[in-house]
Amino acid sequence: MIAETICSAVSAAGLGIAVITAYRKRFLAATRIAAYALVPVGLVMTGVVQWAASTAFSPVAWAGFGVLAVAWVLFMTTRAVERRGGGTRKERRAAAKAARDGAVEPAASAPSLGAGAGPADRPRAKPEPVRSGDDFSDIEAILKKHGI
Repeated sequence: MIAETICSAVSAAGLGIAVITAYRKRFLAATRIAAYALVPVGLVMTGVVQWAASTAFSPVAWAGFGVLAVAWVLFMTTRAVERRGGGTRKERRAAAKAARDGAVEPAASAPSLGAGAGPADRPRAKPEPVRSGDDFSDIEAILKKHGI
C-alpha cells in the first residue's frame, strides 16, 4: 500500500516538472519527463510493484537469486577458461596431433610457380646522367607556355 502511494507521488511530481518544462517552451524535454513520470504509475497498475515488494521480503526468492548468481558465475568462468585454454578437449587433442604429425611440410612455403627471377635477381637499372640542358629547356618551355 505504501509503495503504491510513493509511486503515485513520484509520478505526480514528475508530471508537475513536465508542465513547468513545457511552460518554458522546451516541449521535447517536457514530453520525455512526462514519459518517465508515467512509468511508476504503470508499474503499480500492472502489479509489478506488488510482486517486487512480496519478492523483496521473501527468503526463498533471495535464495533463488543466489542460485541464479552462482549459475551465472560458473557459466562465465567456464567460458573464460574455454577461451583461454583453446577450446574443447577434442579441439586441443586434434591440435596436438596435427603438431606431432607435421601438418605443414617445410617446402610448403616455397612458391608454387617455380624458381622465377625475384626482385634481388633482376639487374638494377643504372641511373642516367643528368643533362643540364634538358632540364632547363623543359623549364623554359613551361615558363614560355605561361607567358613568363
